[in-house]
Amino acid sequence: MTTQTAQTTTHLPQTIEPRNPGMDLDLSWVRSVQANTSAIERRAKTLPGRRSVKKDYQAAWLLRAIQCIDLTTLSGDDTSERVRRLCAKARTPLRADIAEALGVSGIQTGAICVYHDMIETAVDALAGSGIPVAAVSTGFPAGLSPFHLRIAEIEESVKAGAAEIDIVISRRHVLSGDWQALYDEMRAFRAACGDAHVKAILATGELGTLRNVARASLICMMAGADFIKTSTGKESVNATLPVSLVMIRAIRDYHERTGYRVGYKPAGGISKAKDALVYLALMKDELGDRWLQPDLFRFGASSLLNDIERQLEHHVTGAYSAGYRHALA
Repeated sequence: MTTQTAQTTTHLPQTIEPRNPGMDLDLSWVRSVQANTSAIERRAKTLPGRRSVKKDYQAAWLLRAIQCIDLTTLSGDDTSERVRRLCAKARTPLRADIAEALGVSGIQTGAICVYHDMIETAVDALAGSGIPVAAVSTGFPAGLSPFHLRIAEIEESVKAGAAEIDIVISRRHVLSGDWQALYDEMRAFRAACGDAHVKAILATGELGTLRNVARASLICMMAGADFIKTSTGKESVNATLPVSLVMIRAIRDYHERTGYRVGYKPAGGISKAKDALVYLALMKDELGDRWLQPDLFRFGASSLLNDIERQLEHHVTGAYSAGYRHALA
């Protein structure tokens, strides 16, 4: 991987790839999907030790990881000032001296992710940057509000300026095997998003089995999801390598059958630069270099950028600095 400057255009799949239009529900395909849990866990366990990059190569991969971060704040005490500081960090995620020493410019994060009430603030703070605003929606994180309100929430967020909508599915449809209901729900969410890019959050920690994860991933893609995402970050178990492997292979199968590329977003619990490198290596191994771009891969994270910047300073200076020197705000 080589170091590249960030694009100035918004990182939406439809700007580079034909957007996934979805397809008719194919229950025979869904029911044929299985997951060999022991084999998946064994493969995932070997990943951190089998894929390692050092020195300049590691720095280049970490720069790419920055470009793939959905820099996120989803707290009840969010304020306009906090969101503006986060947006400033998204515009300039590296300290000027580190960027200069690395010989890079124009590096930005993939998006800013906020609640609906903070969309207008974020859109204003990011004006002219090309960084999209993503909004969590549909009764995030539980997804249990009345259906018409979930649709209305999507529409209001798009109207407010969100270019990406992170929706949450109804876990009960997966747990009860009601695939038609999940498909219909996702199709309705996709329609409400219009031109906005839609990420389907599966909340994998609450789906029970890896087979359920695989089937739910496939259903959401059939229904037109632009991205599938692991978690809200609010569950007790969020992104894991076994879950990621299952979802990534579902994406590969969908692409092989339909020709459409769907993005992937692990979220929740990814806070260390070394973890980001493992996820990037997994994407490269399973899907290839095309999925190492921010229009097809994102990290849902808040503290990850802090550690990446710290590791890049170590690469430049040979010394580790205190974490507070790289605070987001």
